[in-house]
Amino acid sequence: MLFLFAIDLMAESFNFVGKGVAESILVATSNPFIGLFIGLLITAIIQSSSTSTSMIVAAVASGSITLADAVPMIMGANIGTTLTSTIVALGYITSKNEFKRALAAGTVHDFFNILTTLILFPLEYYYGFLSYFAQQIANFFLDPSLSVSDTAIGFKLFDAIPITKFIISSVGNGLITIIISFVLLIVSLKYLSKKISNVLIANPKDNLKNLIFNNPWKSFGFGAGITAAVQSSSITTSLVIPFVATNRIELKNAMPFILGANIGTTITAFIAVLFKSNAAMSIAVTHLLFNVIGVLIFLPFPVMRNLIISMASKFGSMTFKHRLIGFTYIIFTFFIIPFALIFFNKTNTKITELTYLNQNNTERVVIYKSAVSKDYPFTMPQNESDFGTMRDNLVHVNRKNNIVFFNKDFFIFNDVGFCWDNENSDGKFNICITDIETEIDINESQKLDSVYNFDLTYYNQADIDSISYTYKVSAIQNALYQVVKKDKNGKIIAKETLSSFVEKY
Repeated sequence: MLFLFAIDLMAESFNFVGKGVAESILVATSNPFIGLFIGLLITAIIQSSSTSTSMIVAAVASGSITLADAVPMIMGANIGTTLTSTIVALGYITSKNEFKRALAAGTVHDFFNILTTLILFPLEYYYGFLSYFAQQIANFFLDPSLSVSDTAIGFKLFDAIPITKFIISSVGNGLITIIISFVLLIVSLKYLSKKISNVLIANPKDNLKNLIFNNPWKSFGFGAGITAAVQSSSITTSLVIPFVATNRIELKNAMPFILGANIGTTITAFIAVLFKSNAAMSIAVTHLLFNVIGVLIFLPFPVMRNLIISMASKFGSMTFKHRLIGFTYIIFTFFIIPFALIFFNKTNTKITELTYLNQNNTERVVIYKSAVSKDYPFTMPQNESDFGTMRDNLVHVNRKNNIVFFNKDFFIFNDVGFCWDNENSDGKFNICITDIETEIDINESQKLDSVYNFDLTYYNQADIDSISYTYKVSAIQNALYQVVKKDKNGKIIAKETLSSFVEKY
């Protein structure tokens, strides 16, 4: 209960801290490489992927970050959590015979997650592989058209008794309540893991060895089951190191248990989404998918299993001969490299705040997050409803050659008369470039250059009452200037026009 309360408090705190902090988070996670190493660094520091993934779920549920931004952080968290078992292995440094085997066992966890990330990160970066399938799976279980409260699972204790809102309003500072929720999250996980581990891991070591490690698939199942109960892969992966170090079991027999632990640790994220949204559910599914795909790549095939075992064994032998290698590996992999990459990639994105006016002169503020130094491909979530819960109508703008994406919608900059077909929830449509304006004055001091006019018409006119749209998009600033919605007679039903923009970062 304390764990769920901490998650709910953290999500509410993210909502309370205000736009400035939200924008800082957006900037920090805009670049997927930065997101990867932020997840790695945070998890390495707190040594708990359960805690870091729960924090990511809370951030996604609050709308501070999107699913696409959170996926690399989940990958980084999987790598960061391996630090614990590696440090435990270094504890055998005074014993020459045991040290090499212990370090090999400790780094199996490292190499599995690193290799899985090397395979899946490019697929996510270029094609949105994990975020797409995670979204589809989440949509299967939760109706994406419903609100957060409608899609919440289980009894809504903290909705019925608004404890979190009372605490936040009493404290009056969102950053302080985030810190409080973070402390409560760690305490609850540590308490829960300690209590359950005392029950599950109380057998004599020899009995545990015969029970768990005598069959690869049984070992895998126990690794997943025990870790799901303990909610800490750090505990269970560190558990096998003494067995390997003392030569009671071979490294090849311990590896399935470690891979199972990676599956079991994903249960924490699913618990964390009990009171959250479809997007938060997608993050939990992403965490599970990452580890399941990794297991399917490496566990069933002897060649792939031996690759990890060989890498870990060779690393253990190298460190056995030169002790400095092990310490250098930890310092560089988990701290220096993440810090360096975060520092050198921090200027790859920008945040722009745009103000739109509708027909009634009512203002709507939109935050554009766009890539400025690199053409990122389209990796946004596939469901528009996800963006309905985003803070301040967050819009991702990604440029790929002559195509600019606004969330899941895209526009192609070509010549007048160029057309293409597409499809959305309303049906199939045709969109054409009808005009190109050299520049448009937004206000007295601001203008947009090279504005393309796009007309969108649906094929199934009768089904949607012949509604059509006109979009005006700047090919230079990558900004959406105007959206006009018309009925079958060409009468304007709704119109929204950009009135000003401010570059925040």
